[in-house]
Amino acid sequence: MVCDKCEKKLTKVIVPDKWKEGASNTYESGGRKINENKLLSKKNRWTPYGNTKCIICKQQVHQDAKYCHTCAYSKGVCAMCGKQVLDTKFYKQSNV
Repeated sequence: MVCDKCEKKLTKVIVPDKWKEGASNTYESGGRKINENKLLSKKNRWTPYGNTKCIICKQQVHQDAKYCHTCAYSKGVCAMCGKQVLDTKFYKQSNV
């Protein structure tokens, strides 16, 4: 669960677009460098599952989120910014 403001941040994907022109997730020069040494450029790779963890349950989360999907839904908050999105006052939820 994310709010409308944070939904724009979810446009990053792991794999670059197939078509280079107009792609939102490739480099300015048109993608990968020619004759690039992959061992040397490995440290600049984007990792979707980084070092971020959920504030409540310490589970690993993706794309710079504060809460995992389970905790965000049970609390009714946005997973990325923590803003109240849903009123879960009358929901019957279990902790299982």
